[in-house]
Amino acid sequence: MDHLVFEVGTALVLVAIAALLAGKFKFSIIPFLIVLGMLVGPHAPKIGVIDLTFIESAEIIEFMGRMGVLFLLFYLGLEFSIGKLIKSGKSIVMGGSIYILINFSIGLLFAYLAGFPLLEILIIAGIITISSSAIVAKVLVDLRRTGNTETELILGIIMFEDIFLAVYLSVVSGLVLGDATSIGGALTSILIALGYMLLFFIVARKATPILNKLLSISSDEIFIIVVFASLFFIAGFSETIHVAEAIGALLLGLVFSETDHSDRIEHLVVPFRDFFGALFFFSFGLSIDPFSLGGAVWLALGAVVLTIFGNITAGMIAGRRAGLSHKGSLNIGLTIVSRGEFSIIMANLGIAGGLMPILKPFSALYVLILAILGPLLTKESKAIYLFMNKIFKWKGTKKAESKMKQPEN
Repeated sequence: MDHLVFEVGTALVLVAIAALLAGKFKFSIIPFLIVLGMLVGPHAPKIGVIDLTFIESAEIIEFMGRMGVLFLLFYLGLEFSIGKLIKSGKSIVMGGSIYILINFSIGLLFAYLAGFPLLEILIIAGIITISSSAIVAKVLVDLRRTGNTETELILGIIMFEDIFLAVYLSVVSGLVLGDATSIGGALTSILIALGYMLLFFIVARKATPILNKLLSISSDEIFIIVVFASLFFIAGFSETIHVAEAIGALLLGLVFSETDHSDRIEHLVVPFRDFFGALFFFSFGLSIDPFSLGGAVWLALGAVVLTIFGNITAGMIAGRRAGLSHKGSLNIGLTIVSRGEFSIIMANLGIAGGLMPILKPFSALYVLILAILGPLLTKESKAIYLFMNKIFKWKGTKKAESKMKQPEN
């Protein structure tokens, strides 16, 4: 037991070092944690009393990582309430639909042409479609673009993606985890997942007064026990009906976001989200054999190129339809190109369902590359815009740009 605790402590020290490095370089912590996890683990050397293989503590670290996923999606549910979604607006729905349609189609076509079976195609399409809201939000803050004209649409697309993810992950988890071997079985799994989601939406809209009374607890200690008990119970129950536990957490977050206690819950959850969320990315890297990545290099690079192309195209179309300038529209595509936590969740779903093992190294390389390239492309968006403007010679650019109040980043 003492050695087990020491292993976990060593892992936490490494995660802390990665966090400090990410903060020093003002970069997303996700690639640091994934790479760090890949460098240690079963293939790492043992240095004296310090065992970097983490064999004995692997299951505990993995479980703590799973908790990170639950807290992450629960928090997103609190942020993106059903009320906010209803008030999103036509431009956000249109922009989100365009973004999902283009990137999802590219994902399906890419996986099909690569020769994958049906379930793997659905997983890869999900991996390629969903951007990282965590990285996007950090980039917007770090580059001081929260006041830019296009940022409202960027956040709207991220919100739209989260809803698509909830529906898509529920459906795919029913197919992958539900052992649906026939059309009837597949439809049953899909209907159960969608019916389960609909139940939460009804509760969120109709049972809010009851929830407000139940959550009126003066003691923070008792309050957090009740909230966390609800979170883990719902997540566990979701798995029993073949709906991903992460989606159960997201749905519960959406329900609690409609209550008068959402701010209080959010305040209490943030530290757990950050701590266990970091362990999620570290444990994901820990489970990857770096010597097995070679077979996924070209697949990942191909997906990266198509993703950048798809994001720029979708951003330009969505932005222009919303009345934004060419520069603002380009910023949309470059800002949301990063992939992260949701792509990893999709890959883990495929692995849990016994699908092809290449999904894990593919998703790791794909996320790692775009987690690094995304912030860099966003930072250099002005130079990229000037380069593309020389090629396409967009008309009315100067007039449109003069109306935009945004820093020259």
